[in-house]
Amino acid sequence: MTRAETHSAVAPAERRLRLLSCNILAGGKVQHYRDYVTRSVAAMLPGRSKMDNLDHLAEVLSAFDVIGLQEADAGSLRSGFLNQTRYLAETSGLPFWSYQPNRPVAKLAHSANGLISRLEPTLVTDYPLPSRIPGRGALLAQFGEGENALAVMIAHLSLSAPARERQLGFIAELLQDFPHAVLMGDLNTEPHSAEMRHLFAKCGLQPPAQSTPTFPSWKPRRALDHILTTQAIELEKTWALPQAFSDHLPLAAEIRLPAHVGGQPVRRKRR
Repeated sequence: MTRAETHSAVAPAERRLRLLSCNILAGGKVQHYRDYVTRSVAAMLPGRSKMDNLDHLAEVLSAFDVIGLQEADAGSLRSGFLNQTRYLAETSGLPFWSYQPNRPVAKLAHSANGLISRLEPTLVTDYPLPSRIPGRGALLAQFGEGENALAVMIAHLSLSAPARERQLGFIAELLQDFPHAVLMGDLNTEPHSAEMRHLFAKCGLQPPAQSTPTFPSWKPRRALDHILTTQAIELEKTWALPQAFSDHLPLAAEIRLPAHVGGQPVRRKRR
């Protein structure tokens, strides 16, 4: 065996993954606060503009390894009874997907958290989040097993601070035993809020080095979307994508973790 062959046979000590969190507003696009009112009827109906928006988003998703969606429609009137998580996974060419339907509104709307991944999950678990008004949830995906597992939780939290504090406390309990954990989603709060400090005190998730504004998408001022990691994961960078697919900008991150942690990416074969 030559020196070059010996070098190529050595397994890498670590690898990088690209993560993305995106509140997609069921495919709707908002460019001004007034659109919430003027386009309220259109938001409850399917349309070509929503499908075009999803297709443009799918082009972006193909560059990432693990994607967390919030406000993806699970199949109701406003989406043309389309499961948007499945559609985005299949259109982007990523092999694994799962969704957690949350609060249905008759047959008009049915929001869900969604997972799309290049890695094959070992286990996916749905958790209802504590709230005075039921309907919020968190989806926990595990890649690998035991101490070698990568735990990725996707959540969309409530608008009220007391509810968020209860929900983040619940999430902290679920993640505290995972040395390699990621929490991503629309948490509806800034990184230095009281409820976020409560989260960091109860589990190994680390506060971000700096805020990344994502809302509103047309003039971002507030850092409501987050990708948080434990200390055992090296968070190399976090950034907001410039493309606006809803009223939130997508939040991206690149992480490094030991090669033995999590599953192996499934790469599409070239034709």
